[in-house]
Amino acid sequence: MRKLLYAISFLPSLALAQYKPATFTDADRLKKIEATFPVIDQLYKDYAEKNHWPGTAYGIVVDGKLVHTGGIGYTDIAKKISVDSKSEFRIASMTKSLTAMAILKLRDQGKLKLDDPAYLYIPEMKGTKYLTKDATPFTVRNLLTHTAGFPEDNPWGDRQLAVSDAELIAIYKKGVSLSTNPGLGYEYSNLGFATLGYIIKKVSGKTYQVYITENILKPLGMLHTYWEYDRVPKDKLAHGYRWLDGQWVEQPLLHDGAYGAMGGLITSIEDFSKYMALHLDAWPVRNDAETGPVKRSSVREMQYPWDVNYLTANAKTPTGRPCPNVTAYAYGLRWMKDCDNRIYVGHTGGLPGFGSQWNVMPDYGVGIVSFGNVTYARAAPINNAALDTLLMLSGIKPRVLPPSNILNQRKAELLNVIANWDTAKASGIFADNFFSDYFPDKLKVAATEAFEKAGKTVSIGDVVAENQLRGYFIIKGEKANIRVSFTLTPENPPLIQEYHLDVVQ
Repeated sequence: MRKLLYAISFLPSLALAQYKPATFTDADRLKKIEATFPVIDQLYKDYAEKNHWPGTAYGIVVDGKLVHTGGIGYTDIAKKISVDSKSEFRIASMTKSLTAMAILKLRDQGKLKLDDPAYLYIPEMKGTKYLTKDATPFTVRNLLTHTAGFPEDNPWGDRQLAVSDAELIAIYKKGVSLSTNPGLGYEYSNLGFATLGYIIKKVSGKTYQVYITENILKPLGMLHTYWEYDRVPKDKLAHGYRWLDGQWVEQPLLHDGAYGAMGGLITSIEDFSKYMALHLDAWPVRNDAETGPVKRSSVREMQYPWDVNYLTANAKTPTGRPCPNVTAYAYGLRWMKDCDNRIYVGHTGGLPGFGSQWNVMPDYGVGIVSFGNVTYARAAPINNAALDTLLMLSGIKPRVLPPSNILNQRKAELLNVIANWDTAKASGIFADNFFSDYFPDKLKVAATEAFEKAGKTVSIGDVVAENQLRGYFIIKGEKANIRVSFTLTPENPPLIQEYHLDVVQ
């Protein structure tokens, strides 16, 4: 205990300070990532060949910049036009998150409310017949999270892309068929996102496509992103194919229409990387000025797992390691957390002739995207393998949250008390619950026993912050280490409400 008192005598006095955002602490972080690119290139090449993809384009985004791209095969088989980072692919349901972003932008402007019944914006919905009399009308938020009660509609919805607004609204005039009552379950609905597109039109006074272009695409510099395939330069347009009877059969390209909000966008790796950068730039939480077309807080709100779908208990990493994960739907985005607490945010896309997927890992500042021009190309497995390879080979770590000044201050004060629990009540650092839940005489005995097991104090580690008001630190001993964890109250100033001291190896 005397060794501990000597060690803490050099700790400075700390006070409250402003919030400090999480930061990366890796040295040569980008170089470590760049070293993985040859392996990742080979993964995509092998996967494309094995799965009969006529062409594929992919890109890796790090800290908001497109740092690596690859192109394999052809956008047009007959003309042998090679794929590159400027090739234009239809990205199908990857479009949905832009629809969600537009809804949140309109919400931020006070032009709509997420918990309003959708019929306030589309009066033709007013007569919707629900399954039971006690159902509540579906809301804008229900549409965003696929919980409006519509049936899963991928086979049907994928063929509706070019229909008119009148045909879309006719569904509601006739009476939409529901599979469940609103808010009682997740079921993927293209109709729901087409409906959001129409709400954007009604609220903004502009077509969905014009609103997205003016308010998201152009501000991000996505000047080579299109809605209609016949406006794409012919030497850049990816044609879609289906693999049938050992050969590629070209599929008719679909025109844009009322269902564009669910899957109509055509873009390149270079352009879409700018949109991915916007999602990465939402992190970490910080005080910087806003620079994007949508507030950072709204982008983070989009990424939040609002509707948990399921646990995959038997999931494995691409290398075969068992790693259960839980998935959820956010706003036009899919969210996943794996057994290593790594979070992935993105979306898949699939239409006749095309398949795509993108993912960002906000805590790691990295993202990956790939497009394929074969029907329902399964891009998620190769993207997941590429991300897993990048993390494994580079060894990069997630952002580290610096401890707040109040955590550092309470650590220093707590160390003084641990050295002499007789001073605990007079220290003034504990909340009013503390001495009803903890007893200084017993804490004194526990500390004495712990330091006897640990031996001479070698060093005292920095606070590892879990958030602004919770953390732990390690007291390193000659024979063992001691972990001290504590949680502060919501008072001002925050006081210690919970404390644990454990001997660890």
